[in-house]
Amino acid sequence: MSSVEQNLVEGNEGYAYLFKQGDLALPPSQKYAVVTCMDARIDPAAAFHIPLGAAHVIRNAGGSVRDAFRSLVISQQLLGTTEVLVVKHTGCGMLIFDDAVAKDLVRKNKGDAAAREVENLDFLTFPDVEDKVRDDVAWLKGKAVEQGIRVTGWVYDVKTGRVKKVV
Repeated sequence: MSSVEQNLVEGNEGYAYLFKQGDLALPPSQKYAVVTCMDARIDPAAAFHIPLGAAHVIRNAGGSVRDAFRSLVISQQLLGTTEVLVVKHTGCGMLIFDDAVAKDLVRKNKGDAAAREVENLDFLTFPDVEDKVRDDVAWLKGKAVEQGIRVTGWVYDVKTGRVKKVV
């Protein structure tokens, strides 16, 4: 067992011992979803005050709504969420490379077969956080399936822990 697996098992033992919320309903009680970045410096439950069972938290590289769209449709259509908070953050890794750099790294690190697997992949990088928040909110609001869903966009500052509404 790797040290990462061991950490999971040991940490889970303590969590499970104290766990008392096994009767929560499947749909999120506060009927909203958060799309945010997978950055390890962000603890969405703590930073955005999300109690267990209150919201869906969808994480991916850059907090992309395009990447999260399938999950958002399920969240809304099957589980009743009616609001989406798009939360990107300062110092995001998606600001420091583009598709060509990512594809070259895959080729260098993993070889030609791996490079072919990502040749048509859009890594969804961006040069400006606030502009990308606006773009993602507009893209999501432009989808017919999103009619009647409230969508707002935010930037979380990894240095201060504060959020700022962009749109």
